Amino acid sequence: MSDPIQTAVVTGASRGFGRAIAAALVAAGSHVVGIARDEQALRAVHDELGDGFTPLAADATDEALAQDVVRRHRPTLVVLNAGVAPHMAPVHEQTWETFSRNWHADTRHVFTWTRAALREPLAPGSVVVAMSSGAALAGSPLSGGYASAKAAVRYIRGYAADESERAGLDIRFVTLLPQLTPAGGVGSVGITGYAARQGVDRDTFIEGLQPILTTDQVAKAVLDVAADTGAPEYIVSGAGSRPVG
Repeated sequence: MSDPIQTAVVTGASRGFGRAIAAALVAAGSHVVGIARDEQALRAVHDELGDGFTPLAADATDEALAQDVVRRHRPTLVVLNAGVAPHMAPVHEQTWETFSRNWHADTRHVFTWTRAALREPLAPGSVVVAMSSGAALAGSPLSGGYASAKAAVRYIRGYAADESERAGLDIRFVTLLPQLTPAGGVGSVGITGYAARQGVDRDTFIEGLQPILTTDQVAKAVLDVAADTGAPEYIVSGAGSRPVG
């Protein structure tokens, strides 16, 4: 996408990666529709970013919401960042409800918005960026179905890219795979769990993750892939971004 992004949608925009992505887009001159469940937190983002940010307190998995936002705002960039923290426990201490938590949030909302992007459809040249995770490549034995839910995000991206090409829609679908970091809520929960599993304190575990991935680096990766017709998937770490494979 070489032209400036006029309107972007960011899910999970009230905190962590989503908040940083929204801030970077507003700073670049885009109008951002930020979606999250926490209305008070979204208001705080609006207070920080100003009228370039439109807060929308809603459930990002809602199909009617996705269709309405696409029709009403006509975004040329959709960033699918929403998700929930996994239940941290080994597989035999999970229930199906805890194990499948991320399927019902992370994966479902990517499916919902991807479907809306193809069915409306978004304008030619638009970009959909979905957040997967490094866990989709390496696994995550303490986070239940989190890794598999994030792996499904990668498959959805691939399926959507094929359908966009088949229909001549010229919509680009990209997946980012951030590495484990204390900068995000999900990563912080994961670090606590894996530090305890290894019998070390959080600070010691975090030292082993150097260089630490920051929210600003994730935001930069989103802006970079929105402007570049490069690879369809990128690993994002404290050392920068690189194509998967």
